[in-house]
Amino acid sequence: MSDLPVTYLDPATLPFPFCPGCGHGTILERLDAAMAEVGLDPGSVVLVTDIGCAGLSDRHFVTHALHGLHGRSVTYASGIKLARPDLHVVVLMGDGGCGIGGHHLINAARRNIGVTVVVFNNLNYGMTGGEHSVSTPPGAVTATTPLGQIERPMDICGTVAVNGAGFVARTTTFHGDVTELLARALRHDGFALVDVWELCTAYYAPRNRLSRRSMETVLEELGFATGVLREEPRPEMAAAYRRQHAAVRGDPAFPARGLPVEFSSSLPAPSRWLLAGAAGRRIGSAAGALARAAVRSGLHATLRTDYPVTVRTGYSLAEVILSPEPVRFTGVDHPDVVLDLFPEGHARVAERIRALPEESVVYRTPAVPEVETLAEIRTVDPSALPGLGRRSDRWAVAVLARAVAETGVLDPGALEASVRAEDREMVRRRWPASPAP
Repeated sequence: MSDLPVTYLDPATLPFPFCPGCGHGTILERLDAAMAEVGLDPGSVVLVTDIGCAGLSDRHFVTHALHGLHGRSVTYASGIKLARPDLHVVVLMGDGGCGIGGHHLINAARRNIGVTVVVFNNLNYGMTGGEHSVSTPPGAVTATTPLGQIERPMDICGTVAVNGAGFVARTTTFHGDVTELLARALRHDGFALVDVWELCTAYYAPRNRLSRRSMETVLEELGFATGVLREEPRPEMAAAYRRQHAAVRGDPAFPARGLPVEFSSSLPAPSRWLLAGAAGRRIGSAAGALARAAVRSGLHATLRTDYPVTVRTGYSLAEVILSPEPVRFTGVDHPDVVLDLFPEGHARVAERIRALPEESVVYRTPAVPEVETLAEIRTVDPSALPGLGRRSDRWAVAVLARAVAETGVLDPGALEASVRAEDREMVRRRWPASPAP
């Protein structure tokens, strides 16, 4: 303990840059005292800040620091704590950050991630002109509420408490318990928040004649109690997660499903495929079968799909690259083979088909219009293939099988094996792998 610093503040950076009478300096002095009381190693402390006057704080401490976007400080802090549970992660944020990053604040509390949040609550946006914030009391005059604030202010403490925060406290810079509450928050094993109300002497206090006495009156009128509001031990997430996964530590998060190399391929160079169709017509399934068939043939393969958020309606596109060497770039500008199957997909690839060189091949169904292009056009009517009829949800695999057999990029048996492993119904309806005479 004797090796720990008496102060964590860097004298070379002082004095603080805040306005005369601003409460930010008081909070930082109390935080310094609290860290000394707890006896934290400065090398184990990370101060996380965002935009705003409070965001100027971290530079004054001889600890680690991260400064980021407004409202995102709790997100950064959560990531640091999850990656390094041994660190003491402290968030210094204003009431503005609580509003902008409210979602992050709620979920960190809900998950009980072991970070300590210190809220510099001066009831407005003090850096940008004194606009109202989520904590501005009713009736308050600000740059954006010149006739008085009419919104209900956010109860920051109540919000995190009801969502599971382990330690919650509220105080003001005029109370003598700030150091004690901050020290208790730093010792708490889990999410802890201390909401410190203070004066913004540049904007809020002059416009609203705010003083210690009137601040206490506002707290009373809002029903916002001070002191420790909640203290409940429960498992801290970073530690609990590691305990849960201790037995599988070092194993792949998503173990690869190995595919046996049962076939061979003499493909000399990458072959790029584009499948264009409609949602619900198994375009992605067919493309996945092609990629797995390549892997079964000892090749490298990539797969990219594109479809609207509606999933079951609209277009569906898939790009597949088959290659004897690792694929370094997965983009497909000019595909070697195109399956133009349904109008929904055709509308999105027609221009690409027009630009194809004569070496490319387009397999089109009668459902789509012909496109003038240098590429070779081959028309296939899937409904005439044995076993399919009007089952349009099987047409993509059927036309793909025809294209694989005719282009010779793979042994048709490799595609059949991939489909057999994933699509028993397709196989039962008869495998149309052989090209028409």
